[in-house]
Amino acid sequence: MGTSSHPPQPILLREYQQTSDNRLAVQAMLDYLPLPAPTMIARPDAVYVTVADLDDLGEWLRERGGRIHRTSAADGLELWTLLTSTPPRGDGSVVPVRVSVPVPMGEPVQDEIRSAVAA
Repeated sequence: MGTSSHPPQPILLREYQQTSDNRLAVQAMLDYLPLPAPTMIARPDAVYVTVADLDDLGEWLRERGGRIHRTSAADGLELWTLLTSTPPRGDGSVVPVRVSVPVPMGEPVQDEIRSAVAA
């Protein structure tokens, strides 16, 4: 089977460029803000970071601010997600960053983290 002679679809190309741009923006931020980001997945809409524990989530909250959303996960876990962003770029735009951590239900949580949970 031969290769397709069709040009890339403009929508897919735009999504790829936006994903790449988002990844670069977050990586640049992490070059001067040493925040934990062991797992990072860039998408056209945001960059998704998964951290190891609530202390790591607290570091992101203290440095970047934002609101935390909690959702119920399976088997006695909750997913805590900080909705934050990169600092403004030269054109004023920011990249949304979603920092998540699985937390066992009933786990003690620092007041500063709990107070950032969206009502």
